[in-house]
Amino acid sequence: MADLATSTISIGAPPDEVLAVIADIASYPEWTGQIKRAEVLETDPEGRPAQARFHMDAGVLKDEYVLRYVWAEDGVSWKLVGKSSLQKAQVGSYALAPDPAGTLVTYKLAVDIAMPMLGTFKRKAERMIMDSALRELKKRVESSRAQG
Repeated sequence: MADLATSTISIGAPPDEVLAVIADIASYPEWTGQIKRAEVLETDPEGRPAQARFHMDAGVLKDEYVLRYVWAEDGVSWKLVGKSSLQKAQVGSYALAPDPAGTLVTYKLAVDIAMPMLGTFKRKAERMIMDSALRELKKRVESSRAQG
């Protein structure tokens, strides 16, 4: 498995509001740049996504994959299940902790790509994906908060 990369951001909303945005997988295409379709395939007893299919389009990189989720009060973790044309494996998590500004969100991600890739390029791509995901999450949560 690939190395686990970590990135953190502060979001101006309480953890339950941040987690609600993360759990609303069907709306990901509205606010994430690379996810073009997202569909919940299965829910857990609390009604949260347990398994979801994603269609990603990042220019030359296109993929369809399924993630299995495990939810906790302070976040969520996931792993790749089934087939993917680009990924051999993916594990990740969002850990949420209250902080004075709202919520500190720590994103961890490890992706094992199915094609050969230089280590420095791969780490740069991971960092770009993670930073973009956290910025998009922050924007979505804080803009939803401003509207509501």
